[in-house]
Amino acid sequence: MLSDAPPSSPTPDTAWTALGNAARDAAKTRLAALFAAEPDRLDRLTLEAAGLHLDLSKQGWDSATFGAALDLARATGVEAARARLFGGEAVNLTEGRAVLHPALRASDGAACAALGEPVSAEVEATRRAMAAYADAVRSGRETGATGRPFRAVVHIGIGGSDLGPRLVWDALRPLDPQIDVRFVANIDPREMAEALTGLEPETTLAIVVSKTFTTQETLANADLARAWLAAGLPEAGRERHIVGVTAAPGRAGAWGCGRTFGFRDWVGGRYSLWSAVSLGCILGLGPEVFERFLRGAEALDRHFLEAPLARNAPVLLALAQIVNVDALEWPARTVAPYAHGLRRLPAFLQQLEMESNGKRVTRDGRPVGRQTCPVVFGEPGTNGQHAFFQQIHQGPMVVPAEFIVVRRTHETPTEAPLWANALAQAQALMIGKSEAEAHAELLAGGASAAEADRLAAHKTFPGDRPSTTILLPALTPEALGALLALYEHKTFVEGVIWDINSFDQWGVELGKVLAKAILKDVDAGAPSGTLDPSTADLLTRLL
Repeated sequence: MLSDAPPSSPTPDTAWTALGNAARDAAKTRLAALFAAEPDRLDRLTLEAAGLHLDLSKQGWDSATFGAALDLARATGVEAARARLFGGEAVNLTEGRAVLHPALRASDGAACAALGEPVSAEVEATRRAMAAYADAVRSGRETGATGRPFRAVVHIGIGGSDLGPRLVWDALRPLDPQIDVRFVANIDPREMAEALTGLEPETTLAIVVSKTFTTQETLANADLARAWLAAGLPEAGRERHIVGVTAAPGRAGAWGCGRTFGFRDWVGGRYSLWSAVSLGCILGLGPEVFERFLRGAEALDRHFLEAPLARNAPVLLALAQIVNVDALEWPARTVAPYAHGLRRLPAFLQQLEMESNGKRVTRDGRPVGRQTCPVVFGEPGTNGQHAFFQQIHQGPMVVPAEFIVVRRTHETPTEAPLWANALAQAQALMIGKSEAEAHAELLAGGASAAEADRLAAHKTFPGDRPSTTILLPALTPEALGALLALYEHKTFVEGVIWDINSFDQWGVELGKVLAKAILKDVDAGAPSGTLDPSTADLLTRLL
């Protein structure tokens, strides 16, 4: 690994102070003016990583802020933490676990270890088993209970067991797939009903994805799928229609899965799409496509490990967000993928970033002294332009934007109107339009002086609003793998700098525990005396 640390680095506290001072000074200069003030700005703030092109030149940092941000990364130990992550150390300190999702996409022959235990051979064996099973299903050698080939997969999971594979399928699926893949996550029975509509039990495979095989929503949906299969299939061979993906194969087998594929506790849910969790995608896309997806992510892993901090894509993405959130106090970020296949990317990033870094205490349990993860939201372009872009252009709250632009999203050469909109939105956010310009345009368009006076303020755009643009040459498996790995490592770097544990999610648990208690009250037919008045009243109205 390369190191670009200077001979001496500031302490974290002094680095934070220096970053805040530099960012506030930089904010006094408009973004557009920084290009004239810094002739090397474009070269310094654009880079290539694993086939992706990143442009961070429209972020609000000047050279001094950029240097201060790099000093903060060094002072908080990003390089050492990176080594611990890839070395399989217990970076998930509250649960005493390694976090080794890069091992899932490492090429055969790697020597990854989790807490000193070699894991690469197991990863490769699982990968081979999935590929063999996918080939058997796709060729028709593996059939259902009545001998008919499988033509559809219903993937049942939630959270990290749903969002990643759903995104991968949306991004890479053929228009007319040999095997259709449908996803069910919501405990509302409507989603399962929609997924099963038009399918035949004889040609449908259900994949139940749950690390513990105890997830309430997943098992409720799995019960619905099992009942649907039982109603349309003979008992003999029915188990071939249900596959479990879990770290608890005993529970999955007892429940009724005829086959299981495993993953270990060093694979966090929101980082698990590289594992057997994406079995449905492997069946629908073919193992060769999924292998290309893994190789794209592995290329980004190498970039993250080897590139110096000043040219390291995940590090720079993380630092840009930290400047915006902590130095400039902007509490949200929007992500706009200008590709229909990436329409689920904002939802995927909501879980990846907000579940990882939405934390209130540092790694040693003390309250954090600053903001951590911002609110992440978004919609695909150009849809978002006709929804919330009004606010990000003219609202008083500054919301930094991230544009994901794909040069070629389909076989036909029709993408220019799509990516031209993306470039124009980023440009408009930066340059804006002054009231004087708006006034002059109104007059030039034939408005009277009085009308121009009245409307100019309404047509003024403040501008000076930061954005990052990430370019993909095409929505290939390699590019998608690199993009998702980029965001994983960005999230990790932010957690290191904020001094929080990015790999637990205790905030998910309390509501789940209370839901079980409320369900007991539902069975009893009345709220218990332990409920607060509001919850008790609402429950009474629902019973």
